[in-house]
Amino acid sequence: MTKLSKNLPLTILVTAFMLFSMFFGAGNLIFPPMLGVEAGTNFTPAMIGFLGTGVLLPVLGIIAIAISGDNLRDLASRGGRIFGLVFPIIAYLSIGAFYALPRTGAVSYETAIQPLTGWDSLLASGAFNLIFFGVALGLAWNPTSIVNNLGKFLTPILLVLLFLLVVIAVATFDGTPLTPGEKYADAPFAAGLLEGYLTMDSIASLAFGIIVISALKNSALPAGKPLVRSTILAGLGAGLMLGVVYVALGFIGQIIPDPGQYDNGAGLLADAANLAMGYPGQIIFGLIVLLACLTTAVGLIAATSEFFHLLVPAISYKAWAIGFSLLSFALATQGLSTVLAVAAPVIGFIYPPAIALIFVTLIQPLLYRKVNLFWTFRLSIWVAVLWSALVTLNDLGWGSSVIEPLISWSPMHDLSLGWVLPTVVGFIVGLLIDVAKPTDPALSRGQRVAVSA
Repeated sequence: MTKLSKNLPLTILVTAFMLFSMFFGAGNLIFPPMLGVEAGTNFTPAMIGFLGTGVLLPVLGIIAIAISGDNLRDLASRGGRIFGLVFPIIAYLSIGAFYALPRTGAVSYETAIQPLTGWDSLLASGAFNLIFFGVALGLAWNPTSIVNNLGKFLTPILLVLLFLLVVIAVATFDGTPLTPGEKYADAPFAAGLLEGYLTMDSIASLAFGIIVISALKNSALPAGKPLVRSTILAGLGAGLMLGVVYVALGFIGQIIPDPGQYDNGAGLLADAANLAMGYPGQIIFGLIVLLACLTTAVGLIAATSEFFHLLVPAISYKAWAIGFSLLSFALATQGLSTVLAVAAPVIGFIYPPAIALIFVTLIQPLLYRKVNLFWTFRLSIWVAVLWSALVTLNDLGWGSSVIEPLISWSPMHDLSLGWVLPTVVGFIVGLLIDVAKPTDPALSRGQRVAVSA
């Protein structure tokens, strides 16, 4: 047995820890407990829905990256040359410096620092975010050390703190679930799906794939079948940890005393920590928020900088990292509302084509040597793009009188899932066209890897 094969299980475990910590940011921390409160006695179907889009979809995203190549551009190129360039850029910017990255700093300050210190000024926010993004930049400075920084050190600390909070809260609280809130009363599973959808981890998984693959390559893992399988195992491991943590945090929302008084998960968890452990609990909660946001920030800086360095090699990874950190610092200092206003429309726009891309990629290996999915990719993705663009314009109030009648007929339109049926139709039409054509013997590298896996 070689040294690599002996160390491979540990390497995959540490990589899974790293991936979990990059996924588990502030939103992931505060969504589940509020789901526990609002879903009430419908907690089980609501949580299953949440796990579907908050855990399963991100894991499928990692698998899609693994079987398609090294990064999001390899994957997105299946939608055509334009989509293959534009979509990754929008995705990395939206989960990077234009939204998710500055959000880590803004949420850390507003959730962990303000309640403990009472600081509430632009100067205090700027000072904190300067330190926060400086530390994140330092941890991401050398991409080969991210596995050690996150997987071996910060993630275990984060998991221990989460375990401590959950165990003490469960042992202390004896509250009972409420009657389900309005959105969870009739369709709790669908409502849970939408909550998981809002974590943005499906998009993040496409971006983080490059970090996972790079980390495993740096462990001397050879390309091809071993790399694909190890990437998939790391994704499954991270997904398992996410699922366990989500259910545990959701359960706190079920049993905390007087759950109806809370309108956000941050306040609920802060009170839970205080009720269970007093002032030390507040400190522990603050540390959980800081670690969750910091590990996500490190992953986002690294993933975004690696991608743009590949796109524009003349600019170094470190130069990109500095630039994105400074931009995130500037946005985060202005507060969370500014961050959300800048990015919300873009986030809603890119989700449908991202999910379409993931699912068609996962279907492709099943049809290997039988059908070359050329039009299947393009029609599925571009229908999702077009529908998502119409919905985004409608939500912004631009041309709503014309757009609303065009899109409101689709099932689940009121749940922001109206794009699903048109995309499925695009998939079927594209597949019929591809089936009618002879199989192209020139298979892509992604197809060959998928079959070998």
